[in-house]
Amino acid sequence: MKINPLRTGYLWLRFRKRIAPLAWIACLAGLENSIAAQAQTPGITLTHETGQVVVKMGGKLFTRYIHEPGLMAGCKKPVLFPILTAKGTPITRGFPVAPRPGERVDHPHHVGMWLNYGDVNGHDFWNNSDNIGPEHKGPFGTIRHTGTPRIKQGKTRAQLTVTADWLDKDGKPMLKETTVFTFSGDSVLRIIDRATTLAALNKDVSLKDNKEGLMAIRVARQLEHPSQKPEIFTDASGKATAVPVMDNTGVTGRYRSSEGTEGEAVWGKRAKWMNLTGEINGEAISVAILDHPRNAGYPAYWHARGYGLYAANPLGAKAFTEGKEELNFNIPAGKSATFRYRTVVASKKLTDAELQKLSADFAR
Repeated sequence: MKINPLRTGYLWLRFRKRIAPLAWIACLAGLENSIAAQAQTPGITLTHETGQVVVKMGGKLFTRYIHEPGLMAGCKKPVLFPILTAKGTPITRGFPVAPRPGERVDHPHHVGMWLNYGDVNGHDFWNNSDNIGPEHKGPFGTIRHTGTPRIKQGKTRAQLTVTADWLDKDGKPMLKETTVFTFSGDSVLRIIDRATTLAALNKDVSLKDNKEGLMAIRVARQLEHPSQKPEIFTDASGKATAVPVMDNTGVTGRYRSSEGTEGEAVWGKRAKWMNLTGEINGEAISVAILDHPRNAGYPAYWHARGYGLYAANPLGAKAFTEGKEELNFNIPAGKSATFRYRTVVASKKLTDAELQKLSADFAR
């Protein structure tokens, strides 16, 4: 059979013209299916369960806002626990809620992420837990969650608004707290913006200069600085806690401040932000805390210890300057003060330039 190339080409053109619309329709259908699938992909979801609000990103656990003391091993304040990277790695210490092998078991009041203070009208909110020893003299304050959490969520950002009472030793409220958590992120970053407003009720409230505060995280063992010798740390009540030398295998933490100070030398220094870097099971991690220009005492002093306590404290000037400065912060009756912090949990080592950009964005 003799093939006519002109005739063959003509038939092919006619066939292509007929099939093209069908292919285009199929393409559109595929695009619509893809968009529908994306719409069904979980963004940031907040679910209120008994005693807690569960925060997920992309269907994976990010953190929990826990306000029921029974879920926090006797902790006397609401906390975020645990906090995980985008890859699902916990950056918070497990003890005392969910202990993991090889962790330190000191300071049982260091749970997840929290905000409180060591001297509020003479009451110690920082050290309060069910594990207080007789050496703690108090009086102690308790932060009790109130009301129903308000949730607003979307594809890329979600907000959680909570309220709490700061109670004195007799259970009477001194401060009314309103906190707005804003959760955001992507495949690498997880961001928690916290804005906490403390309103004094029927009398003035004094947050006397004290090193125990204000916004803090207790990090996982791998993000601690390697421990070279036995250490003893004393809290505001005078309690000495012995911290022994531990196996440093896999312990890679390193602080770096916005001012270029590194290692444990950051303790008691002022900085606009602090970046803690390390590695857990092969995952490079940064945990950065950013101060806000509108906070009292900006830039904050850093109560950041190599053993895993990581706190921004703008109100502890006397403790951090060996008495050269002092700041006794007062909230008059009927007035309020707001403290704002951004915490960035990254599955990478954040550079100074990246943190400067995140800090400038937060300041706006």
